Amino acid sequence: MRVFITGSSQGLGLLAGRMLAEQGHEIVLHARDETRAAETRRALPNAADVLIADVSTLAAMRSLAEQANASGRFDAVIHNVAIGYREKRRVQTADGLSQLWAVNVLAPYVLTALMRRPSRLVYLSSELHRRVDGNLDDLQWRDRFWNGNRAYSETKFQDALLALAVSRAWPEVLSNAVEPGWVPTRMGGQRASGDLQAGAATQAWLATSNDSGATASGGYFFHQRTARLHPAASRTDLQDQLLAECTRVSGIELPRAIPADGF
Repeated sequence: MRVFITGSSQGLGLLAGRMLAEQGHEIVLHARDETRAAETRRALPNAADVLIADVSTLAAMRSLAEQANASGRFDAVIHNVAIGYREKRRVQTADGLSQLWAVNVLAPYVLTALMRRPSRLVYLSSELHRRVDGNLDDLQWRDRFWNGNRAYSETKFQDALLALAVSRAWPEVLSNAVEPGWVPTRMGGQRASGDLQAGAATQAWLATSNDSGATASGGYFFHQRTARLHPAASRTDLQDQLLAECTRVSGIELPRAIPADGF
């Protein structure tokens, strides 16, 4: 299988790529810039390619989708790209958006909408998504005093919403969300107590396995088992609200489902 993993120059994304490459799959990775891409190529020399884009802007999101499409259709896409919860202030992108929201939520949406449709989609969420109040008010943090941990947690709630929304919109695609746990990556920090291998293995499993658990859609997983989802993430009105906001901000609409006749 051909698998594309965003945000895979290090940490969970790179480890999932290594696991899948060792299983014989064709892996394409993604890095923010050429320096990180060179490091990624050295870390996983048998990767088929490393695409480059800093997905904090809409232009770069489009560029990454174009690069991915030019390489051919992927069987699975793992949306691992994210920036972390220790951001001390709200950073605004060139598009006037919260950088945290743009990278963690809008980039997976835009890539989903613009890339050739795979058979499987995996979105990275977090246990922190259960700590939010479950609404979509002030996504850009323009009217609130900035709290990096809460802002990050909200984006991970929205990633779960996105996975379930895509599962509804595209019934022919397996779309699921993953909670990797608090693992010792650059984002998680060395004090993290979670199992790094298990966190990456669940992504790889959902992307390629034919196990019955991995061939369902609209699920939320931790260590290859169904995990507790924030109750509000199952609300279809919130799922649709998030899709509508991503469409409004990006100007890119999620394509409709492929009809049975293929047209």
